[in-house]
Amino acid sequence: MTTYYLGLISGTSMDGIDAALLAFDEQPRLLAHHSHPLSDPIRQQLYQLQTPGQNELAIAMHLDVELGRVFAAAALRLLDQAALRPDQVAAIGSHGQTLRHYPGGPAPTTWQIGDPNIIAEQTGITTVADLRRRDMAAGGQGAPLVPAFHAAVFRQTNMNRAILNIGGIANLTLLPAEPTRPVIGFDTGPGNGLMDAWIGQHLDQRYDRDGEWAASGHVHPGLLERLLHDTYFERPPPKSTGREYFNLDWLQPRLAAFSDLAPRDTQATLCELTARTIAEALQATMESVDEVLICGGGVHNRQLYQRLEELLTPARVTSTAEAGLDPDWVEAAAFAWLAKQTLVGAPGNLPSVTGASHPVVLGGIYPGKGPRDE
Repeated sequence: MTTYYLGLISGTSMDGIDAALLAFDEQPRLLAHHSHPLSDPIRQQLYQLQTPGQNELAIAMHLDVELGRVFAAAALRLLDQAALRPDQVAAIGSHGQTLRHYPGGPAPTTWQIGDPNIIAEQTGITTVADLRRRDMAAGGQGAPLVPAFHAAVFRQTNMNRAILNIGGIANLTLLPAEPTRPVIGFDTGPGNGLMDAWIGQHLDQRYDRDGEWAASGHVHPGLLERLLHDTYFERPPPKSTGREYFNLDWLQPRLAAFSDLAPRDTQATLCELTARTIAEALQATMESVDEVLICGGGVHNRQLYQRLEELLTPARVTSTAEAGLDPDWVEAAAFAWLAKQTLVGAPGNLPSVTGASHPVVLGGIYPGKGPRDE
């Protein structure tokens, strides 16, 4: 019998809510998807909250409710497009919107907003949310979580594969062909986030379409070396990061010595930083890679894609579409899968990825419409 699950996520790029509807029989199948925009006021307030030193509790509480409503609207719009009723969907897996991710120190924590109570109430569908903190309670980083889904869907016994997700932050999943070898996954560092912030500051654009602005500039070797010297890049996995670390406040002091640099050259250098840190992280953690499958918004940045092809030679670089899953919807699909794992009482984390002491069932369950509500 086919069961349906719905995944929701607003990633570090904060360009909207991705909704994916999956059918589960022998293998998960992506049936429908929908991108639900965030309004400019909500996006601006989220940027404010994600900038350390400008946090304000009342705004966060307000946005928790507002995003809960928008996530619910995204789910209902997707179901309407797919011609499915809410009672046909077993559960929604909602990642929410990350405001802070602090996996280190004596009190590791992470915070995602988008109230799941509202999602469950307004859709009538059982909602699984708060998916990261149980892994943290077990000693893990709480991220990345998507590698478990990557392993279930993309792992092959005839090749060493790597899955590269490029959102605001970039992360890798390493899938060895040998079944006894563990899956490894971690955040490599900046994905689109720094490039998006830089072009937003200088050209008032949300992102560098096709990487054209970066392609028009020249990489500055001195600035690139200064950026590459950050200690995050030297740390071995497990590791995870976010916009609260890699942001314009991180960039500005490193850029100060290059005040004459044209903004387009800085953009070119930021693009190269993303490509270099991904390639060097992959080469340092996987001896032989046959194929790299890219997903996330960065798959559309032609300049970045071209540099990855050059730096990752002789590995074949392509998108997850060739493996059967549209690259724009992999993360949302993963959270539908994670909701299924939670409802059947199965672990959703991979300790080899997050560093947790053991596998755990993730998230909290917020019941949808029950028999008494009929």
